[in-house]
Amino acid sequence: MNKITIVCPHCGGVNAIPLKDSYLKAACGHCKASLLDTKPLPVDAAVFDRFMLNDERLIIADFWAPWCGPCKSMAPSFEEAARSFPLKAQFVKINTEEHQQLAGRFAIRSIPTVIAFKNNRIVDQFSGALPASEIIRWVHRHL
Repeated sequence: MNKITIVCPHCGGVNAIPLKDSYLKAACGHCKASLLDTKPLPVDAAVFDRFMLNDERLIIADFWAPWCGPCKSMAPSFEEAARSFPLKAQFVKINTEEHQQLAGRFAIRSIPTVIAFKNNRIVDQFSGALPASEIIRWVHRHL
């Protein structure tokens, strides 16, 4: 049976789980928390790099800042979109004020900017706020 390697959003443990079309339940082998949690995860550079190096799923990163109006207006849409991809994609949020070096690594010039990563590579990105339906459509193109 094919397996996929994923990083637990709760403890950072690396798990190899059977690859399926959908999951009714999946628990971390380390902390036993559900791997089906879809809430976008706030990350720093260390956590981001752990996902980049150890997680085989699509990683969807929202680069944002607390003072940014469009970022705040898109946040609920980003969360709603994340709910459509349990164990298919990991949605993360990177506060560009707190993690300027991480934003600099990807030459973020305007926010919000959302980048899709696969196998530690950028596969696509967009800037500006989108509704959940557009984010979902965009993510589906890269799965």
